[in-house]
Amino acid sequence: MQRQLTLDLGTPPPATFDNFFAAGNHELIARLRELEGALAAGPVADRTFYVWGEPGSGRSHLLQALTHEANGHARYLSPQSALNAFGFDPRVTLYAVDDCDRLSAAQQIALFNLFNEVRAHPTSALVATGNDAPLALTVREDLRTRLGWGLVFHLQPLSDEAKASVLKHAARERGIVLAEDVPGYLLTHFRRDMPSLMALLDELDRFSLEQKRAVTRALLRTMLQQSGRAAPLVPIATTEPAAGVPPGSDSSPAAPDNDPTRFK
Repeated sequence: MQRQLTLDLGTPPPATFDNFFAAGNHELIARLRELEGALAAGPVADRTFYVWGEPGSGRSHLLQALTHEANGHARYLSPQSALNAFGFDPRVTLYAVDDCDRLSAAQQIALFNLFNEVRAHPTSALVATGNDAPLALTVREDLRTRLGWGLVFHLQPLSDEAKASVLKHAARERGIVLAEDVPGYLLTHFRRDMPSLMALLDELDRFSLEQKRAVTRALLRTMLQQSGRAAPLVPIATTEPAAGVPPGSDSSPAAPDNDPTRFK
């Protein structure tokens, strides 16, 4: 029987500062939110930022929020950006550079030049992100030094309680009816980084629309049985075995790591 397709009403909302859970990062969020307005009022003493944290800590979310709320005067850059996109443009107020430690050699040179241009123009600012603190970055020495010149922030990771709150908030934004025990269950039985959890939530969202059912643990188990693509990345607890599967057995096929999302 052909699987019924439904209209995807659960498109993830855009990344904003409002739907970023600050946890211990309130000072950074406040500075980034105020940056564009501060540049317009000028002069601003601190105009270059470097933000680092483990994958899934929210670096990309913050940069996308910065560009989303910048009234068209910001430019988002990443290793996937064309080399000429790193050129300075006086009409651009904010440059948001993601994953600077993954830039090519040519892109690193271009970012070094862009950094110097931004420093020379008091009406612009640059925010870069990476996996490690400046001293540990595997980039050109001159670029590494520049990135450490400005304000450096370490994104504090979310606690399990905060991750559960993120999942509940994301579900509400998507209009998902999420059973109260589902976030804790996902944190216990699946990969715990936010990109993987959000990818699984999106998968559950689509499946619940097709099934016209609320998102519960029972629906999750049904989805896992029907879709190897959504199989858990660690075995589900054997206290609730799937129908027809003996306790303690693991019949779920291995699943590849989920693609990064804006929570990176």
